[in-house]
Amino acid sequence: MKLFETMNQHGHERVAFHVDPATGLKAIIALHSSVLGNALGGTRRWAYTDESEAIRDVLRLSEGMTYKSAATDLPMGGAKSVIMIEKGKVPTEAEARAMGRFVDTFAGKYIAAEDVGVNTQYCDWMAQETSHIMGGETVSHGGDPSPFTSQGTFNAMKACLAHAGRKVEFSGLKVAVQGLGATGYRLAKLCRDHGATVIGTDVNPAAIERAVKELGVVALNPGQDIFAQECDILAPCALGAALNHTTIKHLKCAIICGTANNQLHDAAVDGPALKQRGILYGPDFIVNAGGVIRLAGLYLGMTEAALDKKIEQIEQTTTAVLKEGKNDPSEHVAAVNYAKRRIEAGRKAKLAQPAMA
Repeated sequence: MKLFETMNQHGHERVAFHVDPATGLKAIIALHSSVLGNALGGTRRWAYTDESEAIRDVLRLSEGMTYKSAATDLPMGGAKSVIMIEKGKVPTEAEARAMGRFVDTFAGKYIAAEDVGVNTQYCDWMAQETSHIMGGETVSHGGDPSPFTSQGTFNAMKACLAHAGRKVEFSGLKVAVQGLGATGYRLAKLCRDHGATVIGTDVNPAAIERAVKELGVVALNPGQDIFAQECDILAPCALGAALNHTTIKHLKCAIICGTANNQLHDAAVDGPALKQRGILYGPDFIVNAGGVIRLAGLYLGMTEAALDKKIEQIEQTTTAVLKEGKNDPSEHVAAVNYAKRRIEAGRKAKLAQPAMA
């Protein structure tokens, strides 16, 4: 990968690498944009196959965070961090505190939060070394953002149903959930509570067992492909890039709307491929913005009522983007353009401000 060329192409401001010999921490922070404000983005702890995969992930995720904040009219930028680990390595307080010190070197330009492989306890450990962290339960703020991510995605499902000319009700619908972890489980519960049949799968057998027992989710048999199941709505709620040349060919759904980030493996190819197949795509950074709204809103001092209203507005934002997407190559393109207009408006507003004496 030609890192500088890639950064320039996608507009990244800064990418920093860090090694902590005492704990073995190997981490990357990618700051995509601070045009609209300080950049909020989760910390992902994952067993990447190599450094190139980790770099690609942090660059894609950080760019998505910029668009996510901009599209929801939050005065925040976009960034992300990843921690490279060996498979099965248990998180420790020492490692988390080392990550907190790394985050602190950005002096508030980057605000970390919870993501895959990082929980509220980990955030609280990080918070012992930096105040620039959201998502913890004690020292840091905000708690678990996943319920708000799921609620926002459920709101977006309503917009997708309406845009597709269907009744905005879940009774009688079949929803397929890929990934029954924190956000996927809660999204499945919302769908079940509103009358939908939910089929699901997860790499973790315990997550499947819990969803079956507590929610009545229908688990797929081993070897069954969630992407080849007939359903009304497919909800990708695991890691990104699940929608690709292979999976898109087998889809038997009318709508895609899930909590995962970067669902398209290659947005330039896979977005139009979905549209050509007549499958309505709820752009991920539009529909799953509930979590960042929650944490960014608390960081900005918003009231609970204002936060709830903003998460409700994900339905209206999704509706607006899908409407624009009728004339674009894909719904993803429409969503990026929607966000970029807000970023450019913010840039112009900053330039118009009088210089400080």
